[in-house]
Amino acid sequence: MSDVLFFEKPGCANNARQKSWLAAAGHRIEARNLLTHAWSSAELLAFFGARPVSEWFNRAAPRIKSGEIVPETLDEPAALELLVREPLLIRRPLIAAGGRREVGFEIATIHAWLGLPDSVLAAHGLGDAEACIAESK
Repeated sequence: MSDVLFFEKPGCANNARQKSWLAAAGHRIEARNLLTHAWSSAELLAFFGARPVSEWFNRAAPRIKSGEIVPETLDEPAALELLVREPLLIRRPLIAAGGRREVGFEIATIHAWLGLPDSVLAAHGLGDAEACIAESK
């Protein structure tokens, strides 16, 4: 089992559910506030890896949902500047464990990396577990 650094939006029911799955798999979770952390461009890039810029953004953020910000139109420097300035726009969670960093909670990726309980896999398959619980009702 691993020590898992988990950057979340405090109070987010989806992040709470994701943390509970990791804890149920035996991981020790250190939760940190994604919104108040002093992000640098380099630190964020370490979580994003080779993903396209459009995958760095929280699609549920109000400025994205309204169309005010269109991630597909941003280049890397502009996107990083915006994310550092407005962390609510960062796709979450950001997870670090064992020298690896990831953005989002794609079940197949997290399961292959850290492992998840069978009950999670049975209920959700290997799809996306990022959709906001409040919005999926």
